[in-house]
Amino acid sequence: MPRSAPRPCSVLALDVGRRRIGLAGCDPLGISVTPLAALQRSDFASDLVTLQSLITGRAVQALVVGLPLDAAGEPTPQALHCRRYGERLARQLELPVAWVNEHSSSWAAAERHGLHGDRSGALDSAAAALLLEQWLQEGPEPQPVQLQTIAAGQKSDAASS
Repeated sequence: MPRSAPRPCSVLALDVGRRRIGLAGCDPLGISVTPLAALQRSDFASDLVTLQSLITGRAVQALVVGLPLDAAGEPTPQALHCRRYGERLARQLELPVAWVNEHSSSWAAAERHGLHGDRSGALDSAAAALLLEQWLQEGPEPQPVQLQTIAAGQKSDAASS
């Protein structure tokens, strides 16, 4: 059963990797999606400073974080890393977060933009833009991390997409 589109707002989408974080944003009406320069990972505190500046400058109201689930919709080890990072970031920034199944998003972004083998970060941000486009169409509505933690025993929203 398809979910309804979320309430439009300025959102930052993250494709969390071990070396880089692909970034994409949308306008407050959810009309245009823009890939942004990827963030070269450092320690969490440094990542936070960079992301806080971007979030303030873009008046971001919510985060969308990709979870690389397997073909059966189950979390991979990388999905667990992405979820921990996204939860920590959302808490620190006091922003609600929505989770999107990013299964095959990098492959789809490489196909769409001819970025196979890219190591510059352009592929990561193109994948984040695809995640954001998917979220704008399907949701779910971003929620505070505290509410999601209470329901941690339930299957993730991203697992059902």
